[in-house]
Amino acid sequence: MSKGATAKRPTIMEVARLAGVSHQTVSRYLKFNGDGMRPATSERIKTAIEQLDYRPNLVARAMRNRRTGRLAILLPAGTAVSSLELLSGATASAHEAGYVVEVVTLGGASRTWSQRALELSDSGLFEGILSLTPMPLPTQRPGSVPIVVSPDYDDHMRGVGELADASHLAELVERLAAYGHRRFMHLAGDYAHTSARRRRQVYLDTLGRLGLESYTVADCGWSAQAARQAVLDLPGGSGVTAIIGANDLVAAGAIRGAWERGWRVPGDVSVTGWDNNPVTEFLPPALTTVDVDHERLGRRVVGRLLAALRGEAAPDEDERLTRVIWRESTGPAPDRAH
Repeated sequence: MSKGATAKRPTIMEVARLAGVSHQTVSRYLKFNGDGMRPATSERIKTAIEQLDYRPNLVARAMRNRRTGRLAILLPAGTAVSSLELLSGATASAHEAGYVVEVVTLGGASRTWSQRALELSDSGLFEGILSLTPMPLPTQRPGSVPIVVSPDYDDHMRGVGELADASHLAELVERLAAYGHRRFMHLAGDYAHTSARRRRQVYLDTLGRLGLESYTVADCGWSAQAARQAVLDLPGGSGVTAIIGANDLVAAGAIRGAWERGWRVPGDVSVTGWDNNPVTEFLPPALTTVDVDHERLGRRVVGRLLAALRGEAAPDEDERLTRVIWRESTGPAPDRAH
């Protein structure tokens, strides 16, 4: 072979000749993973595939029968810890329905993503396309596979939609009000995130509705250090007895700041978080927080795609993804303010 030449890709016919079977038998082996075949025949085909390093041409297979057993999930570039749990649920749900999932990262300008989804739909590589970021649904050509859009992340991988639901923050404030707390403090997140803006707004709206007082909203940008400092900076007569953290990280910073001041949690001040980070259950005290079921969301969005593939209506999705977990960091208001 001359320098730079490319080795010829082995074909299904070569696998059949080496295994001593017909190419239809090899095709059945590949389609059903050898199920229903004589063990000796299955073993010969498996050995031939390994010796030749044969890989099926998925595009050619898709052109023949429109079946690839593969679904594509589209995500923008970026990192979000929640996406790992969401994809775990999505993958499990797809596997139970007989599909494998491939994650495709969307690069370039967001205005091009709709066209990218259409190209994948036409490629023959996938039976369905699921976008987890908002995009205009493209006009699909006859024969293209379904595209379903579930707007769960924005173009910078920040949670939107159901992931930014802040309604449970009202439950936190209401329970603390029932405990006798009257003056609150909110440790806000990064306002570039829809979730941070919504949690701040629900906090303010709920206090206003209940006739309670917000001593301050400290802009912490998801920083535990900023939250710690905000608590340390509270004047001695602030009267704050309840601190609402925008996530578990700032709540942990608040607990640290309270400890440095000699305040007991929850004896002197109650603290809440959000996200149910696994470590929060083991903090002293264990943190009251809001759990977000990302895996169930993953199953839910794949369910929408599977319904589209079957020509069915999208399943009902009344059950909420979030719930408050009450733990040791919250309790009755102290008899007197700090």
